[in-house]
Amino acid sequence: MREIKAEEIRDIIAEAVINANIRLPEDIKEALKKARMNETEKRAQKILDIILKNADMALSERMPLCQDTGMVVVELKIGQNVHITGKSLEEAVNEGIREGYRKGYFRNSVVYDPLIRRNTGDNTPGIVHIEVVPGENVEINVFPKGAGSENMGRLAMLKPSDGIEGVKKFVLNTVKEAGANPCPPVIVGVGIGGNMEKAAYLAKKALMRPLDERNRREDIAKLEEELLEMINALGIGPQGLGGKTTALAVNIEVYPTHIASLPVAVNLGCHATRRVKIIL
Repeated sequence: MREIKAEEIRDIIAEAVINANIRLPEDIKEALKKARMNETEKRAQKILDIILKNADMALSERMPLCQDTGMVVVELKIGQNVHITGKSLEEAVNEGIREGYRKGYFRNSVVYDPLIRRNTGDNTPGIVHIEVVPGENVEINVFPKGAGSENMGRLAMLKPSDGIEGVKKFVLNTVKEAGANPCPPVIVGVGIGGNMEKAAYLAKKALMRPLDERNRREDIAKLEEELLEMINALGIGPQGLGGKTTALAVNIEVYPTHIASLPVAVNLGCHATRRVKIIL
C-alpha cells in the first residue's frame, strides 16, 4: 500500500493551476501554428498571429492567457493501492486551488450561490471528480475552464433512431449557434452514451485528451475527422471573423447506454483550452 499525503496533492494542485493559466499546452500551440500555415484569409492569419503571440507573452510575463481564469475542474484517478493520508482529499484540492489563485494573482470567478451571486473570493470550490483505478499511482488532471466557452455547451437526449446523422447534426448546430462566443478556433469535446450526466462528463473528459491523439476506435476516429472537416467548412473562423479554422480538433468519448437512449453532449474549449496532467 502506497501512502500519499493530502498536503502533497494540495501543493501540486497549487502549482498546477498557476501553470495551467499561464502556459498553453504544447499540442494546442502546435495546432495553432499548423492552422496559421494553412489559413488563407488575411484577417484570420492576423488573429492567429496575435493568439500565438499572446501565448508567448503569457508564459514570459507569467500572466494569464485569458482574463477569465475559469472555474477549476480537477479529475483524480487514484490507484486502489494508494492510501491518502491526512486531511480530506477534497479539502486539500480546494486549498490548492485557493493558494494557486492567490499566488498567481488570478481573477476569482466563483460565486457562493448560482442565484445570490456573491463571490467566494478565492475561486473555490472547484469541481472535483474522483475515479478509483488499478495500481498505486495518482493521476491529476487540472482543467481551469472559462465561462465563455463553457456556456456554449449543449446536451441532447436523442432517440436511437436519430443515429450517427443525428449526432453529427447536433454537434454541427451547437458549434454554429455558438459562433464567436467561445473564442474560436475551438476544441470540440463530444460525449456520446451513458446517461444525461455521463454524456456531459465524457464531453469534458474529451477536452482533456491531447489534440494529436485520436480515439482508439477506428470508426470514432473517422467520425472525429469528419466532424472537424464539417465544422471548419462553416467558415466561422478565428474569433468568429471568418476563415478556414473554426476548430482545431474534435475529440469524442463514448460509453455504453440504455436501449432507449442516445445521449450526446458537446463541451467547447476556447483557443486557450488550459490543462495540466500530473502523475504521482
